Amino acid sequence: MPWWSWIVIWIALGALSLAYFLLLGIKVWRGFSSTVSAFHEAGTTLSQHRRTAEETSDGGQVPAARPSPGWAVFASPEQMKDDYTAAKAARQCERRRRRVARRAARGQLQSLRDIESA
Repeated sequence: MPWWSWIVIWIALGALSLAYFLLLGIKVWRGFSSTVSAFHEAGTTLSQHRRTAEETSDGGQVPAARPSPGWAVFASPEQMKDDYTAAKAARQCERRRRRVARRAARGQLQSLRDIESA
């Protein structure tokens, strides 16, 4: 094998590896750009959803039963405890109401403590 064939082989290997890395870079760039465009579309969809949700609520005002996010940071601990106990009692009452209705629909006996609390 002549000496110049080694030069041709190494140049060909270098050119092929350069072409491989170039094609790999193009593939990575396309994947990255499609991911960024998907994030952009998701953000647009989310902002449109939020905008329509604000428009459908009463004048864009947040209802009193559901305060705005982060309001608990500025509330007093006593108010937070009162809110927690009121919400807990409401959840228990709702569960009890569903349990009584379910048992009544099935024709089952009612629990004495459910009857007493109602």
